[in-house]
Amino acid sequence: MSDESDIPEGEDAAPRPEWRNFYGRRSGKTMRASQKTYLSEDLASLTPQGISAADNPAREVIDPASIFGNDAPVWLEVGFGGGEHLVHMAATYPGVNLIGCEPFINGVAMLLGKIRLAGVTNLAVYPGDARDLLEVLPEGCIAKAFLNYPDPWPKRRHHRRRFVTQDHLVPLARVLEPGAEFRVATDIPDYMDQALREVPKAGFTLTAHSGTAWGDWISTRYEQKALREGRVPDYATFHKG
Repeated sequence: MSDESDIPEGEDAAPRPEWRNFYGRRSGKTMRASQKTYLSEDLASLTPQGISAADNPAREVIDPASIFGNDAPVWLEVGFGGGEHLVHMAATYPGVNLIGCEPFINGVAMLLGKIRLAGVTNLAVYPGDARDLLEVLPEGCIAKAFLNYPDPWPKRRHHRRRFVTQDHLVPLARVLEPGAEFRVATDIPDYMDQALREVPKAGFTLTAHSGTAWGDWISTRYEQKALREGRVPDYATFHKG
């Protein structure tokens, strides 16, 4: 459910800042023994090498084909929460490769359990800040991106921490191919208002906006919580120009 972004060293990229704020939780309540097992046994094999600055200090570009071993289209989910949507998409579209970014390790553990249960193999997981990944992906390599129920940062002074700012959207647009789809789902009205203002400024066109979800949508734990608490889901679809 959370995350933020930047750009890689290279011909059309700005230098990576020496230090960058991270907002949000890295971990939560104590995990179950099974979740700790998923992390110790499964995470390393699903995590691409060379994304973090520690593993790739020169910020060399990583070809997604080298992650998956094939040239299938690649989709990206920024902040996958408990992983319901990510696993659902992987199972629904076996001919697509998906990368999920999530810095909240409890959510990563939940995702790994769902991957085991579903038996999907077209997934890669980065348990960290999406900005790290956006820095090292080549331009125009992602065919579709998802931002589902991101951290709302409800206080006005914290709105700059939201993903739907130019500091995050411009790097995302860089890695999306021309015409790529970018979906946003939230239950926070002023978050959607900010998305509708800011996403087009980064080179996207709004193509759909309603209270009706996409045909291949699966309701997530965050959406179910919103509905229980009386908040109304909202969905927007953008395409990169």
